[in-house]
Amino acid sequence: MNNPHHGPRLTVYSREQIVRRIASGQSAAEVAKAFAVSVRTVRKWLARFKAGGSAALSNHASAPARVSARLPEPVVTLILHLRRSLRMTGATIAQKLGLARSTVSRWLKREGLGRLSRLDPPEPVRRCQRERPGELIHLDIKKLGRFDRPGHRITGTRAGCRNKGAGWDFVHVAIDDATRLAYVEVLGDERKATTTGFLLRALRWFRNQGIRVERVMTDNGSAYRSRRFAKALRRLAIRHIFTRPYTPKTNGKAERFIQTLLREWAYGMSHPSSQARNADLPRWLDWFNRSRPHSALNGRTPLAEVNNLLRTHI
Repeated sequence: MNNPHHGPRLTVYSREQIVRRIASGQSAAEVAKAFAVSVRTVRKWLARFKAGGSAALSNHASAPARVSARLPEPVVTLILHLRRSLRMTGATIAQKLGLARSTVSRWLKREGLGRLSRLDPPEPVRRCQRERPGELIHLDIKKLGRFDRPGHRITGTRAGCRNKGAGWDFVHVAIDDATRLAYVEVLGDERKATTTGFLLRALRWFRNQGIRVERVMTDNGSAYRSRRFAKALRRLAIRHIFTRPYTPKTNGKAERFIQTLLREWAYGMSHPSSQARNADLPRWLDWFNRSRPHSALNGRTPLAEVNNLLRTHI
């Protein structure tokens, strides 16, 4: 049987040795000194041996056999029912049943019902994967701070890492839903003219890869809602899809790509300045599209998946 106690002074074998030494004539003080325990501990294990034999020297659970103040099972069931069915707060349940709030709170926490959000079943995972390259392109923007010296993410300390007044870079991303092929630019702002210009360059780049874009998905940012952006899409006969408000996961592939972009490019190595970081983007993006295996593509790279799907859908 494994010892359930943390850092026990005596093992079962040591307790047996204590009993044998006492039986051989050694005093309790001598045995206690030999095992670096108190005389009281030696006498305790000796008394247990006399009462129950060798079995009494083994380990037992430290929890009491009975808990007199434990709530009856019907009361616990009622607490959980009031929480699940009527969505009562812990304070209301305690008042209604004449119990301490701490008692009700402890039982709700133990059953995983401490937060009201836990009462609602989790929303089922919906994975939508487009089949054709260009069927849907996700657009998004990530704001990154400019810097002229490595920051605390690299140095590990904030001392001397402040880049006051350096401003912001805006990373505009476009990623194909079916193949994860990505196009990225670092621009100076996220205004409608800049965003529309990025859109047109991204569409041209995808066309050079053999991909004709049919739909574009964006969030509800003002630049994406602008007339200029809408006019550009309308002229190219491309459908514009907006994400649900306050629901970033609707544009999940762009969000996930941005996480990878930050982890492997922006924060993945020490850049002496934001200018050097931005200059390194084409190298990383080429590696991502041509060489980086993607788990969602069964280990294929985005460009390999483009070639595979284009052959399939010709």
